[in-house]
Amino acid sequence: MSYVLGIDGGGSKTVCILMDDSHQVLGRGEAGASNYQSIGIEAAVNSIHSAINAAANEALKFTNTIKIAAICLGLAGVGRSGDIEVVKSMVQELKNSQFLPITWNLQPTNIVICHDALIALVGGVGQDVGIVVAAGTGSIIFGRNQQGETKRVGGWGYILGDEGSAYKIAVAGMQTALKSYDGREISTSLVNDFKQHLGLQNIEELIEVIYPRKWGVKEIASLAPIVDLAAASGDELANSIIDDAVKELVKATSTVIEAIFSPNSAFEIVTTGSVWRGKSQIHERFTTAIVNQCPWVKVILPRYEPAYGAGLLALQSLVS
Repeated sequence: MSYVLGIDGGGSKTVCILMDDSHQVLGRGEAGASNYQSIGIEAAVNSIHSAINAAANEALKFTNTIKIAAICLGLAGVGRSGDIEVVKSMVQELKNSQFLPITWNLQPTNIVICHDALIALVGGVGQDVGIVVAAGTGSIIFGRNQQGETKRVGGWGYILGDEGSAYKIAVAGMQTALKSYDGREISTSLVNDFKQHLGLQNIEELIEVIYPRKWGVKEIASLAPIVDLAAASGDELANSIIDDAVKELVKATSTVIEAIFSPNSAFEIVTTGSVWRGKSQIHERFTTAIVNQCPWVKVILPRYEPAYGAGLLALQSLVS
C-alpha cells in the first residue's frame, strides 16, 4: 500500500489530505496560512507541518505504519522556478523533522510542486483536464487539455486584474452607491444597504471605513454579498454590476477554451470560490452564457476539494 500527501496551501489556511493508492482518504488536517511570500518560510513550514501531523494522526486509526511515497504541494503564488526551489527546501525540512508520525520514501520525481489553480482544477473535476473558474476574493481562470497544454487568464491581483471577483464586485457596489448619492446615477438600494450593514449614519461615512481604517482586500471583498443580495432583490444597478462580473468571467473562460481546446471537444468547467454562492443567480447566468457559446461543455460545482486534487496529482507521479 502506497500513501501520499496532498497539500493545499493558501494565504489563510493549509489543508492536508493523506490518502492511499486506492484514492481513499485516511486523514485530513488543517492549519494556518502557508504562503511563504507573505508570512515567511519558517511560518509556512510550521503550518504545513501542523496540517500533515493532524492528517497523519487521524490516519493512524486505520494503519500502524505510514510511509509517504509522494507529496504534492499546491501553493498560492508558486509559479516561478525560484519558487519551486524554495518549496523543495521546505519539503526537505519537513523530511528532516523528528516530530511527524510518518516515514518518508520520496524520490525527486514524486515531489510535485504547483500553483493552487491546478489542484483546484484536479480536485474540482476529478482529473487534470478541464477548466477551473475561481472567483473568490480574487479571480483566475486556468485550463489544461488532454495534451497537457495549459492556459491561465487573470490572477493579476486586485490592482491589475481580478475581474469578476468579490473584491471588484464590492468596489463597484460602493462606487455605484456614491454615484447615486451624488446624483450621477439613478436611485439604488445600495446606499441604504451599505449604511445598514456598516452602521453608518450617512453614506459619506463610507470614506471613514475604507481609508482611515485601512481596510484591505479581504475586508472589502467581504462586502460583495451586499451587492449580490441587492441584485437578487431586483435592484437595477446592482444587477448591472453582477452582469458585468459574469461578462468578464465568461470572456476569460472563452479565451482559455479557444487557446487550448479543439472545437466541439467535450470537457468540464468547474466553478470555485465565494462569488458562485451568491443569491443573484450568478452561477446560472454564467452557465447559460458559456453553454450558449459552447454547448459541448458542462459547468459543474467542485466534486472534491483542492487538497484532494493535490493527492491525486501525488498518486499520478507514482505511475508517470
